[in-house]
Amino acid sequence: WTSANVVKTSTVYNLTQLMVSSEGTLGIVTKIVLKLIPFPKYDLLMLVPFNSLEKASEAVSAIFRAGFVPSALELVEIDALKIVSQMVDSTAVPVDDSIAAHLIIEVDGNNMDVLMSEMESIAELLTQFDAGEIFFADDAQQKAELWKLRRRVAEAVKTSGYTIEEDTVVPRAELPALIKGVKELGKQYGFHAVCYGHAGDGNLHIRINHPTIKNSHGNEEMTRALRALFELVQKLGGTISGEHGIGLIQKPYLSTVFRDANMYLMREIKKAFDPNNILNAGKIFDLN
Repeated sequence: WTSANVVKTSTVYNLTQLMVSSEGTLGIVTKIVLKLIPFPKYDLLMLVPFNSLEKASEAVSAIFRAGFVPSALELVEIDALKIVSQMVDSTAVPVDDSIAAHLIIEVDGNNMDVLMSEMESIAELLTQFDAGEIFFADDAQQKAELWKLRRRVAEAVKTSGYTIEEDTVVPRAELPALIKGVKELGKQYGFHAVCYGHAGDGNLHIRINHPTIKNSHGNEEMTRALRALFELVQKLGGTISGEHGIGLIQKPYLSTVFRDANMYLMREIKKAFDPNNILNAGKIFDLN
């Protein structure tokens, strides 16, 4: 609790957001105040195949430009889906060589007629991006099966050798450029990457499989590759982590996306909250 239990306030600095993003380096949270909202009565879910990863990523920003705001919009590259399909018994998802990626799109709300109309409009829009035959999840079991597949992707690709993971985030319109850049970097540095993630947020999880390098720590070649990736992300107006945070692993790459002035400001904030440097010391950045 860092302000007041009111709907809105402009009285003080937004310390709540500062604490939430601090990874334990500024303080210890002992109590939180949450706002609860009613659960939507209805939700609709569809799986959309594309024969081009670029087309799938282009469709993401087009959905939002058209005024739709899905409750979930996930992108899964076919290589990732093939791997997870071997772990999860599922017949709902077509896996063949003609498909390059899928979008999982969900809308929810309290008026079924409105949701049906919205889903139909989105489906029609996606025909402009050469979408294949759309699978509509008709019941709770089919929906659960689709979400089970999506949620098992990270575990599946990791156990299949994709041991290095990044969770970059860029503006939605830049997703095609990011994915193209990832593939080009893979050719340059000799690794294979699969992409999946929360495309509606521009948040792309990139799992890397290198034939000889299984850990980025201390490996000069992979360090160069990741720095090149983060430089691309910065060029596209994004940043290096949308969810996982910086911690120790991403600490060496902060200078790729932040200038010295930004780093100075963050260090001064850290000193103000934790002058003795006892809270998660060494995480995110060093004070020196």
